[in-house]
Amino acid sequence: MERSDPYKARARELAVAAGYTDPDVKVERPGMKAWPAWCQFRQAARDEHMAHEAEAARAGIAALKPQDAAYRDSPLTVIGEHDPATVAQMRNCMSVGNAVAGVICADGHLGYAQPVGGVIAYEKQISISGVGFDIGCGNMAVRLDTRFDEIESRVGNIAKDIARIVSFGIGRSNNERVEHELFDDSNAWKASDMEAYRQKAVNQIGTVGSGNHYVDLMRDEAGYVWIGVHFGSRGLGHTSATRYLKAAGGQDGMNVPPAVVDEDSELGQRYIAAMELAGRYSYAGREWVVERVRQIIGGMVTDMVHNHHNYAWRETHDGRDLWVVRKGATPAFPGQRGFVGGSMGDDAVILEGVDSPEAKASLYSTVHGAGRLFGRKEAKRRFSRVEMDAWLQRRGVTLVGADLDESPMAYRRLDEVLAHHATSTRVLHRLTPFAVVMAGEGEFDPFKD
Repeated sequence: MERSDPYKARARELAVAAGYTDPDVKVERPGMKAWPAWCQFRQAARDEHMAHEAEAARAGIAALKPQDAAYRDSPLTVIGEHDPATVAQMRNCMSVGNAVAGVICADGHLGYAQPVGGVIAYEKQISISGVGFDIGCGNMAVRLDTRFDEIESRVGNIAKDIARIVSFGIGRSNNERVEHELFDDSNAWKASDMEAYRQKAVNQIGTVGSGNHYVDLMRDEAGYVWIGVHFGSRGLGHTSATRYLKAAGGQDGMNVPPAVVDEDSELGQRYIAAMELAGRYSYAGREWVVERVRQIIGGMVTDMVHNHHNYAWRETHDGRDLWVVRKGATPAFPGQRGFVGGSMGDDAVILEGVDSPEAKASLYSTVHGAGRLFGRKEAKRRFSRVEMDAWLQRRGVTLVGADLDESPMAYRRLDEVLAHHATSTRVLHRLTPFAVVMAGEGEFDPFKD
């Protein structure tokens, strides 16, 4: 029995409004089966529905606990262009708790309870749902003293070796045990109340996961090889977030109130300890994978850039001590560098923050990637493997793994996104990808955000 599509009726109306007298007329698509004209408008129908849902949720969210007058109507800086649902979701978030200021970066889009690319500064509070499920997810990049022309002839073999030696998806595909001092820090495990997960964390460290998590090989303007990785705290972070969201009374879904807790409450202190533990774990995992890939390629590290983008930091803004929650956003204080990936077929960049009025208004935050245009299910409906492979072939990218949900066509173009942050960041290096390794099609991973 065919499942009903909740957006079909509205998509058909939009197709007729766009000039299709018959919304069921078949439209040809390169490399894929023809589909009814209305399917082209399904995403627009969904965006419209989500905007209405956010607006409907607005009064209910605001009424849950009246916001102190000092925090009502706090400024929201919107960078770039966004669908109304994303902006409405962010405004709903800022109507709860001690929200001092908010930002939507140019790669922003809907997320669970808070937009990805959304930044909120709280006074004496922290948002568990703002940090999200993949606590400490982040990007790391290192430059080697190895030149691309020295390894060009063996790129295919290097990519296969990475896929064989580094574990993608949910399980561990090798028997390498990763030792790290973090596992001996009993105080940290006790303070976070995550002691029972310690052995699972030992087994999972150094695994990359699935979704948009990757290992990239790139070359810079001078021809030197860079290794880039993107993933987070795996089951440790996901389990921590799930536990503390439940304890804080958090709800599941998109347009739900953020779970905000006081920093000095017993729950808040335990959550902060768990977040910090997951952040350390994320750093350790990314460092191990990068080092393992370096051993495969050869050469020595000559530069390194590393930071989170699903995390909360204690920061001072305008003389106020605040928790700044960045969900899918990268800290970019003046001189602070970040590695920002595009899609698998686009250049990545190393950038740094600059001091400017725009940077201050953005809470010294910038993008963490190009930002999705289409959700995972919509990307699989809309694009073909033929299109994706052709895109990568034109760019000279060797791909191992991945599925259509990560197709370059499902993302914004990074240069267009960065242009909106041109007065708050400066690009230092452009990194052109030549190999991408990701989890394969059909990989199940409950820990991806």
